[in-house]
Amino acid sequence: MLPVIYSDEFLLHETGYFHPERPERLTAIKNALLACPWADRLDWQKPTPAEKRSVLAEIEQVHSSRYINAVRQIANRGGGYLDADTPVSPRSYEVALLAVSAWLDGVDYVLKMGEPAFVLVRPPGHHAVRDRGMGFCLFSNAAIAAFYALKQPNVKRVAILDWDVHHGNGTQAIVETHPNIAYCSLHEFPQYPGTGAASEQGFYQNVLNVPLKSGSTIAIYKAAFEQQIMPFLTNFQPDLLIISAGYDANADDPLAGISLQPQDYGTLTTYCLQITHRILFGLEGGYDLNALAQSVLATISACISVSC
Repeated sequence: MLPVIYSDEFLLHETGYFHPERPERLTAIKNALLACPWADRLDWQKPTPAEKRSVLAEIEQVHSSRYINAVRQIANRGGGYLDADTPVSPRSYEVALLAVSAWLDGVDYVLKMGEPAFVLVRPPGHHAVRDRGMGFCLFSNAAIAAFYALKQPNVKRVAILDWDVHHGNGTQAIVETHPNIAYCSLHEFPQYPGTGAASEQGFYQNVLNVPLKSGSTIAIYKAAFEQQIMPFLTNFQPDLLIISAGYDANADDPLAGISLQPQDYGTLTTYCLQITHRILFGLEGGYDLNALAQSVLATISACISVSC
């Protein structure tokens, strides 16, 4: 059984008409998973309510109290914007807390069971920096999960692999000063947010950026994995691998120009499983509903095939 950590409450982060990061993203994925041939292999789990664990304390490891309070105040006032692309609705703050809790639940499961889990949440997080949200992101979910994991028994090193088509500038900025966290990203370059050059290598050579040209296909990704990513992650020897699982590198995605197909994410997942089975997948981007849903299916199917 592979756990999918999900709640309908994640639909309550309202972004407005025509915004790409919309509740229907989760609905499309959920419906596809419920209808797939191996639906009985999924263990749907609700996240721990934020008030039942120290979610705020974990977020404060990564974000400033001033920023956290600003998000809460905007939500309490009825909503607003962190930037032109990043809306906050009346329920967004509490939904974002629950999303963080879901990521932490995922860490707990993977470390306990030694097997993958998928965190099906929104809002996403990899663009959020310490003092502000941006690029649809409120709190830096993957970075928070990494810092949380390092406090658990027998966890000395955590790696984050970000295969979202956009560079996770927030995640990198937060973790690049920590010698026990590695960050690796493949992304279209130059694309939003404009960061992620190969020369950005972290304070401890703990960052690997693989900028890719528009139109790149799975053949380019496979070469990048075999020649750069696999050696980098294998050498780091992570006790936990966190995947910032964005699916906007699909050819059909409206916000980018990479040419992956949904089934290619099964290939990327298989590479990751060669490094470790202790993998936490957490949703980031992906804005064509069908491509998004089919890509998540390919990811989880690869995990289930290995566990059979």
